Amino acid sequence: MLLSKPPQPDVTSSSQTPGSPSAPGSAGVTTRPSGLPERRTPWLGAGIHVEGKIFSDGDLQIDGTVDGPVSVEGKKLTVGPTAQLKSEIVAREVVVYGNVQGNMRAADRVEIRKDGSVNGNITTGRIMIEEGAHFKGKIEINRDKASAGTDLESVGAPAGARAT
Repeated sequence: MLLSKPPQPDVTSSSQTPGSPSAPGSAGVTTRPSGLPERRTPWLGAGIHVEGKIFSDGDLQIDGTVDGPVSVEGKKLTVGPTAQLKSEIVAREVVVYGNVQGNMRAADRVEIRKDGSVNGNITTGRIMIEEGAHFKGKIEINRDKASAGTDLESVGAPAGARAT
């Protein structure tokens, strides 16, 4: 059987309004008001399996399988619809369309979308769980954004505890 990749969208242009964010899973480029293209969000595709730590200093989208901690320092992590993560997650913002097993710390917010699933504890400044989403765990709303989602070592720590 011959497998082929679906055609890739044209990443040199965008039908979005300047400065608007890309849709999840899209490989499109957003355009800054100045007309310069922004960097595309790095992406781990559905066929990729990672065992080990993932660190990123920029936004990241994962559609594959990850078994290990994920740290997206001060940025946004998107867990795509085909993603399967067994991970402790630290980020500024986490949007879940897929499956996450593990604790999360997000300084700004966590969104669990309609088909998303999270089994683990969440510490964040804000949370949104869409109707149809699955969540099992504890939620701690941390209004002190300086301490939420800043280091991977603090993910498994009890509330109020800080890694030294």
